[in-house]
Amino acid sequence: MNHLELALSVALGVAVAAILFVLGFANRRSARRADARVAEVVRTLEARMNELAQELNDAVGRAESEARRNRFLGDIAGSIDLDDVLARTLEAALSLPQVDAALVRVDGAGGNQVTASLGFEGEEPDAQALGGPPDRQPARAVELTYHQTAGEYAVHAVTAGLVLPLANGASPIGWLGAYTREAGARFAAEDVDRLAELAERAAPAIENARRFREARQLADLDALTGLHNRRYFHETLAREIARAQRYGRRLALLVADVDGFKAINDRIGHLAGDAVLAEAAERIREVVRAADIACRIGGDEFAVIAPESGLDELQLLAARMRQAFAARPLPHAGRVGISAGLAELQAQDDGTSLFERADHSLYAAKSARPPGLTAADGAA
Repeated sequence: MNHLELALSVALGVAVAAILFVLGFANRRSARRADARVAEVVRTLEARMNELAQELNDAVGRAESEARRNRFLGDIAGSIDLDDVLARTLEAALSLPQVDAALVRVDGAGGNQVTASLGFEGEEPDAQALGGPPDRQPARAVELTYHQTAGEYAVHAVTAGLVLPLANGASPIGWLGAYTREAGARFAAEDVDRLAELAERAAPAIENARRFREARQLADLDALTGLHNRRYFHETLAREIARAQRYGRRLALLVADVDGFKAINDRIGHLAGDAVLAEAAERIREVVRAADIACRIGGDEFAVIAPESGLDELQLLAARMRQAFAARPLPHAGRVGISAGLAELQAQDDGTSLFERADHSLYAAKSARPPGLTAADGAA
């Protein structure tokens, strides 16, 4: 039994006892006067019970809302994943009664921005279109009112907003926007205070998570080539295999190396050899698709994970790669070829078996024909 049900039961018991008392008293009076007084007492008790029920219902609602908000605030401080921190910040904002949608923007190093939103209708909202500060962070809370046509209402369906600064100490890091769909609404002072507290407490957690993400991204890159490194390759390959198998999607893998690189390295020296690898990586980066994940997995070996792809798509990628190497000489090394093996995900594959099939087909192809780009795993 919750607090509301318990309170209603107590109130009902009091009402019944009062009615019985009145009835007993009224038996010694005239029937007419007794009926009138009983009816009056019953009406008074019913009205008070309704008031009490409403008060208790409002109190329970406020307590539950406050408990949810406090839980969100605690969860925000306990996470280091940026997406998770932003999602919990938005959920905390939406737990307030007047807030129907929320958006948070984080400004990172080099002008990079991360935006997340929750509660909007239609397409993802544009932060600037909603009225966020275009060139600088707000120094204080800014209230916004939208005078839009019906067509524009259909896009985001909000009528008013409140933009609050996010700052880590004295340094601005972004802003939080809270929005309502209620016509003519203005944010209550209590909601403004709660949103300001949310922005103040969320900002350090957001900044820590942003720095962690940037550090992790640097740790995932190969220092020489700028491609993803071997650790990232194996983690991502396992994740993409699990996703492809779960949803019945295709996945393919290309493994490649620079032809005769050991001889090149011995001839021109390790420093010049590093320059060759950096240029080789740049040519691979030029030809891969946006969805492809290019990695350096060791020495002169490279790999490309191709989600939603099979051997046909990788054969086209292989052709583009060969053309990129043949188009012009590499600095210090002259004209250099590249060889590759291809493998497509099968039902029984894991990361090790898929990689080994692509790797073995690479070396089988190099042994079977002159150096040059080759396709394996059954492809011509």
